[in-house]
Amino acid sequence: MSKFIQLNKRTGETKSQRNQARQQGRIPAVLYGIGKDTLNLEVNEKELLDILKKNPRAILQGKTADEKMLPIVVQNIQKDSLSGKIRHIDFQHVNMNISMDSKVTIHFAGEAIGIKSGGVLQVELYEVEVRCMPDILPTSMEVDISGLDAGDQLLVSDLIFQDGIEVLTDPNTVMIQIKVVHDEVEEAPAVTTA
Repeated sequence: MSKFIQLNKRTGETKSQRNQARQQGRIPAVLYGIGKDTLNLEVNEKELLDILKKNPRAILQGKTADEKMLPIVVQNIQKDSLSGKIRHIDFQHVNMNISMDSKVTIHFAGEAIGIKSGGVLQVELYEVEVRCMPDILPTSMEVDISGLDAGDQLLVSDLIFQDGIEVLTDPNTVMIQIKVVHDEVEEAPAVTTA
Protein backbone atom coordinates (compact mmCIF):
# COMPACT_ATOMS: atom_id res chain seq x y z
CA MET A 1 0.00 0.00 0.00
CA SER A 2 2.90 2.35 -0.58
CA LYS A 3 1.57 4.04 -3.73
CA PHE A 4 0.05 7.47 -3.28
CA ILE A 5 -2.33 9.30 -5.59
CA GLN A 6 -3.49 12.87 -5.18
CA LEU A 7 -7.29 13.22 -5.18
CA ASN A 8 -8.30 16.77 -6.14
CA LYS A 9 -11.77 18.27 -5.96
CA ARG A 10 -13.31 18.32 -9.43
CA THR A 11 -13.15 21.80 -10.96
CA GLY A 12 -16.11 21.50 -13.33
CA GLU A 13 -19.29 19.50 -13.69
CA THR A 14 -20.38 20.32 -17.24
CA LYS A 15 -19.35 18.11 -20.15
CA SER A 16 -17.24 20.89 -21.71
CA GLN A 17 -15.48 21.54 -18.39
CA ARG A 18 -14.69 17.82 -17.97
CA ASN A 19 -13.36 17.66 -21.57
CA GLN A 20 -11.19 20.73 -20.92
CA ALA A 21 -9.83 19.09 -17.74
CA ARG A 22 -8.96 15.95 -19.75
CA GLN A 23 -7.09 18.07 -22.31
CA GLN A 24 -5.09 19.53 -19.41
CA GLY A 25 -4.19 16.05 -18.12
CA ARG A 26 -6.82 15.77 -15.38
CA ILE A 27 -9.11 12.72 -15.37
CA PRO A 28 -12.61 13.00 -13.80
CA ALA A 29 -13.13 10.48 -11.00
CA VAL A 30 -15.51 9.49 -8.22
CA LEU A 31 -14.76 7.97 -4.83
CA TYR A 32 -17.44 5.96 -3.07
CA GLY A 33 -17.83 3.35 -0.38
CA ILE A 34 -20.34 1.85 2.03
CA GLY A 35 -21.25 4.45 4.63
CA LYS A 36 -19.19 7.14 2.87
CA ASP A 37 -20.24 10.18 0.88
CA THR A 38 -19.55 9.98 -2.86
CA LEU A 39 -16.90 12.53 -3.86
CA ASN A 40 -16.48 14.00 -7.35
CA LEU A 41 -12.74 14.27 -7.96
CA GLU A 42 -9.96 14.65 -10.52
CA VAL A 43 -6.63 12.84 -10.71
CA ASN A 44 -3.48 13.57 -12.66
CA GLU A 45 -3.48 11.47 -15.84
CA LYS A 46 0.29 10.84 -15.85
CA GLU A 47 0.28 9.78 -12.18
CA LEU A 48 -2.73 7.52 -12.78
CA LEU A 49 -1.22 5.85 -15.87
CA ASP A 50 2.01 5.19 -13.95
CA ILE A 51 0.06 3.43 -11.18
CA LEU A 52 -2.09 1.42 -13.60
CA LYS A 53 0.96 0.27 -15.55
CA LYS A 54 2.73 -1.01 -12.43
CA ASN A 55 -0.23 -2.53 -10.62
CA PRO A 56 -3.84 -1.78 -11.57
CA ARG A 57 -5.22 -3.71 -8.58
CA ALA A 58 -3.07 -2.23 -5.83
CA ILE A 59 -4.53 -0.71 -2.71
CA LEU A 60 -3.54 2.94 -2.97
CA GLN A 61 -3.27 5.74 -0.46
CA GLY A 62 -5.50 8.50 -1.79
CA LYS A 63 -4.48 11.93 -0.52
CA THR A 64 -7.34 14.44 -0.39
CA ALA A 65 -7.13 18.23 -0.51
CA ASP A 66 -7.46 18.39 3.30
CA GLU A 67 -4.43 16.08 3.62
CA LYS A 68 -6.46 13.02 4.70
CA MET A 69 -5.08 9.66 3.60
CA LEU A 70 -7.64 7.08 2.47
CA PRO A 71 -7.03 3.47 1.40
CA ILE A 72 -8.68 3.09 -2.03
CA VAL A 73 -8.75 0.74 -5.02
CA VAL A 74 -9.52 1.28 -8.68
CA GLN A 75 -13.00 -0.14 -9.20
CA ASN A 76 -13.80 0.81 -12.79
CA ILE A 77 -12.10 2.55 -15.71
CA GLN A 78 -14.03 4.05 -18.64
CA LYS A 79 -12.00 4.45 -21.84
CA ASP A 80 -12.73 6.17 -25.12
CA SER A 81 -13.61 3.42 -27.62
CA LEU A 82 -11.56 5.00 -30.43
CA SER A 83 -8.50 6.49 -28.76
CA GLY A 84 -8.27 4.17 -25.75
CA LYS A 85 -7.67 7.20 -23.50
CA ILE A 86 -9.13 7.12 -20.00
CA ARG A 87 -12.34 9.16 -19.79
CA HIS A 88 -13.34 8.49 -16.17
CA ILE A 89 -12.26 6.39 -13.20
CA ASP A 90 -14.14 5.06 -10.17
CA PHE A 91 -12.31 4.58 -6.88
CA GLN A 92 -13.71 2.69 -3.90
CA HIS A 93 -12.90 3.17 -0.22
CA VAL A 94 -11.26 0.12 1.32
CA ASN A 95 -12.07 -0.82 4.89
CA MET A 96 -8.83 -2.44 6.05
CA ASN A 97 -10.73 -4.40 8.73
CA ILE A 98 -13.15 -6.19 6.36
CA SER A 99 -12.33 -8.83 3.75
CA MET A 100 -12.70 -7.73 0.15
CA ASP A 101 -13.25 -9.36 -3.23
CA SER A 102 -10.72 -8.60 -5.95
CA LYS A 103 -9.01 -10.14 -8.95
CA VAL A 104 -5.43 -11.40 -9.04
CA THR A 105 -3.54 -11.39 -12.34
CA ILE A 106 -1.80 -14.65 -13.19
CA HIS A 107 1.56 -14.52 -15.00
CA PHE A 108 2.68 -17.74 -16.68
CA ALA A 109 6.45 -18.33 -16.51
CA GLY A 110 8.67 -20.83 -18.25
CA GLU A 111 8.28 -22.70 -21.51
CA ALA A 112 6.10 -25.78 -21.37
CA ILE A 113 7.79 -28.99 -22.49
CA GLY A 114 4.67 -29.74 -24.52
CA ILE A 115 5.40 -26.77 -26.78
CA LYS A 116 8.89 -28.09 -27.54
CA SER A 117 7.30 -31.34 -28.68
CA GLY A 118 4.86 -29.58 -31.02
CA GLY A 119 1.95 -28.67 -28.76
CA VAL A 120 0.21 -25.28 -28.84
CA LEU A 121 -0.18 -23.12 -25.74
CA GLN A 122 -3.74 -21.88 -25.19
CA VAL A 123 -4.41 -19.46 -22.33
CA GLU A 124 -8.05 -19.41 -21.21
CA LEU A 125 -7.83 -17.25 -18.07
CA TYR A 126 -5.42 -14.49 -17.00
CA GLU A 127 -6.95 -13.65 -13.62
CA VAL A 128 -8.86 -15.24 -10.76
CA GLU A 129 -11.25 -13.70 -8.27
CA VAL A 130 -10.30 -13.95 -4.61
CA ARG A 131 -11.60 -12.85 -1.20
CA CYS A 132 -9.21 -11.86 1.57
CA MET A 133 -8.23 -9.12 3.99
CA PRO A 134 -6.85 -6.08 2.12
CA ASP A 135 -3.42 -6.29 3.73
CA ILE A 136 -2.71 -9.77 2.27
CA LEU A 137 -4.19 -9.18 -1.20
CA PRO A 138 -1.58 -10.34 -3.72
CA THR A 139 -0.97 -7.99 -6.63
CA SER A 140 -0.27 -10.89 -9.00
CA MET A 141 0.84 -14.50 -8.99
CA GLU A 142 3.50 -16.20 -11.08
CA VAL A 143 2.85 -19.79 -12.15
CA ASP A 144 5.58 -22.01 -13.61
CA ILE A 145 4.24 -23.92 -16.62
CA SER A 146 7.51 -25.56 -17.70
CA GLY A 147 6.30 -29.00 -16.52
CA LEU A 148 3.19 -29.02 -18.74
CA ASP A 149 3.33 -31.55 -21.56
CA ALA A 150 1.14 -31.84 -24.67
CA GLY A 151 -2.41 -32.59 -23.56
CA ASP A 152 -1.86 -31.19 -20.03
CA GLN A 153 -3.88 -28.38 -18.52
CA LEU A 154 -3.73 -26.19 -15.46
CA LEU A 155 -6.93 -25.65 -13.47
CA VAL A 156 -7.77 -22.87 -11.01
CA SER A 157 -7.69 -25.57 -8.30
CA ASP A 158 -3.97 -26.08 -9.06
CA LEU A 159 -3.12 -22.59 -7.78
CA ILE A 160 -1.69 -22.39 -4.27
CA PHE A 161 -2.37 -19.14 -2.41
CA GLN A 162 -1.24 -18.29 1.11
CA ASP A 163 -3.57 -18.92 4.06
CA GLY A 164 -6.39 -16.42 4.37
CA ILE A 165 -7.04 -16.12 0.63
CA GLU A 166 -10.23 -17.74 -0.63
CA VAL A 167 -10.42 -18.34 -4.39
CA LEU A 168 -13.90 -17.48 -5.70
CA THR A 169 -13.37 -18.53 -9.34
CA ASP A 170 -14.72 -22.03 -10.10
CA PRO A 171 -11.89 -24.46 -9.21
CA ASN A 172 -12.61 -26.60 -12.30
CA THR A 173 -12.00 -23.70 -14.70
CA VAL A 174 -9.16 -24.34 -17.15
CA MET A 175 -6.56 -21.58 -17.02
CA ILE A 176 -4.06 -22.84 -19.55
CA GLN A 177 -3.68 -25.94 -21.68
CA ILE A 178 -1.19 -27.42 -24.11
CA LYS A 179 -3.20 -28.56 -27.11
CA VAL A 180 -2.03 -31.49 -29.20
CA VAL A 181 -1.73 -30.57 -32.86
CA HIS A 182 -2.79 -33.29 -35.26
CA ASP A 183 -1.37 -33.24 -38.78
CA GLU A 184 -4.23 -33.24 -41.23
CA VAL A 185 -3.71 -35.70 -44.06
CA GLU A 186 -5.32 -34.65 -47.29
CA GLU A 187 -7.15 -37.49 -48.87
CA ALA A 188 -7.45 -37.60 -52.63
CA PRO A 189 -11.07 -37.29 -53.70
CA ALA A 190 -12.63 -40.58 -54.69
CA VAL A 191 -12.82 -41.04 -58.44
CA THR A 192 -16.02 -42.50 -59.74
CA THR A 193 -16.28 -44.11 -63.13
CA ALA A 194 -19.43 -44.22 -65.11
